[in-house]
Amino acid sequence: MKRNVSLEEAQSLLLERAEAIGEECLSLLEANGRILSQDIKAPINIPGFDKSALDGYALIAADTVLAEPSNPVLLNVIDETRAGFQAKEKVIPGTAVKLMTGAPIPEGADVVIKYEEIIRNGDVISVFKPLKARDNIIKEGEDIKQGDLAAAKGMRINPGLVALLAGLGIDHVPVYKQLKIAIMSTGDELLRPGEPLQSGKIYNSSLFGIMARCAEMGARPIDLGIVPDDLDITSTRFAQGLEEADMVISTGGVSVGDYDVVKNAMVDAGAEIIFWQVAMKPGSPMVAAVREKQFVIGLSGNPAAAMVTFDLIVIPLIKKLMGIENPLPVKIQGIFDDKFTKASPQRRLLRTGPTPHAARLGQGKPP
Repeated sequence: MKRNVSLEEAQSLLLERAEAIGEECLSLLEANGRILSQDIKAPINIPGFDKSALDGYALIAADTVLAEPSNPVLLNVIDETRAGFQAKEKVIPGTAVKLMTGAPIPEGADVVIKYEEIIRNGDVISVFKPLKARDNIIKEGEDIKQGDLAAAKGMRINPGLVALLAGLGIDHVPVYKQLKIAIMSTGDELLRPGEPLQSGKIYNSSLFGIMARCAEMGARPIDLGIVPDDLDITSTRFAQGLEEADMVISTGGVSVGDYDVVKNAMVDAGAEIIFWQVAMKPGSPMVAAVREKQFVIGLSGNPAAAMVTFDLIVIPLIKKLMGIENPLPVKIQGIFDDKFTKASPQRRLLRTGPTPHAARLGQGKPP
């Protein structure tokens, strides 16, 4: 067991032991929000044929070389078509086919002219300017070609990707299994929201915040409730969580007090401690353990500290287990608007943003 590790070492110690939890094949709608476990290549071209980009007439560009406003070229309209139907007639010199947006380009035609740019008299249209071949034609495979990478392993499936895959005729996709995370809070002082508030007691916020974050990530949270500061009961609850989930997270009981029993309870439940305490503030009280491929994480009882370590250390682990590529948070540089003088030499993590009420859950004021 390592003690008082850096943030980066804590991340590394967990990520180096983590691997995606397995695959399954789901329908497109079931897979929305899940992580692709394999690359998907396009089985067809999109579009699958040359088609018109607008309502107009398909014709041969060479027929319009001599067209002028004062001397238009006259073409005979021999057929018409719309999206979903192929023209029956082939376009030959001196002819045109009326068509709608999305309609297949008739055989022989190489350009489409807008309705607004011609004058029609019976079955004859007048073209007043030379046209360039391939204008207003969406070529076969212009959006995506057969064999192109349509979606990469590790991508989260969203409605846009669902639409693309559906357009490729794909109805089922391989995804990583949904991660199950059992979550509990320890502490004799805790009550569930909705219970009558008693003297010396507080409402449990961490359990609900972390469950919501897990659900937001696409995992399935399992509520293990509140556990008293008792070694045997806590050990039993950890064991229950390990039977039901891929990961167990607890809050509270990870410091050095007489009633901080979480570390010993993890060991009693069969887990091996990886590290205890992280050299940062807030969030220093943290313990991480593993039982085979299952992780057991104990976070601070302070709601703000618990969420900081959860976001910076546990979420990358969750992402890795879910199959997400590059699970670590993105780093950007910024400049303080004002001075920040910290009382201790310990590494300090500060929250930013216009959320003063959330900031009050932690120490100090938002920068």
